[in-house]
Amino acid sequence: MAEPTIVYHGSREVVTRPELRTARFHKDFHFGFYCTRLEAQAKRWATRFGKRGFVNAYEFRLGESLVVKTFGQMTEEWLDFIVACRLGTPHAFDIVEGPMANDTIFNYVQNFIDGKISREAFWALAKFKRPTNQLSFNTARALESLSFLDAREVQGEER
Repeated sequence: MAEPTIVYHGSREVVTRPELRTARFHKDFHFGFYCTRLEAQAKRWATRFGKRGFVNAYEFRLGESLVVKTFGQMTEEWLDFIVACRLGTPHAFDIVEGPMANDTIFNYVQNFIDGKISREAFWALAKFKRPTNQLSFNTARALESLSFLDAREVQGEER
């Protein structure tokens, strides 16, 4: 079993028991409980809908039996995977980790899906942006690799 690491989940509430919610499949890596290795990113997630939220911290121990897909950077395979997920195509991975299509990149992906820009235009626009990190825990087995540590209330930037 791998050494534990700390991952974060930004939310409007404290989440001591992560769960899978299947209401919005059109996220980057389909249905899942999303975390990040970057605490600052979790703070942005926590405060995106209001002035305050919570950064939940978890110990993450990767089990050997889990099927994991990792994208080290934005690639053609990453783009195709995100497009498929956002169109509702499921995958068989317990956990998917990789760059996050931030708000700007998200718009480029949607424009690519809608046929408004070509693949080449997507990459020309995306190369100037800095994606973040995200881990999507897509199965109940994957959620078992998380242990709640604590939650910290955070304030968002003035809008």
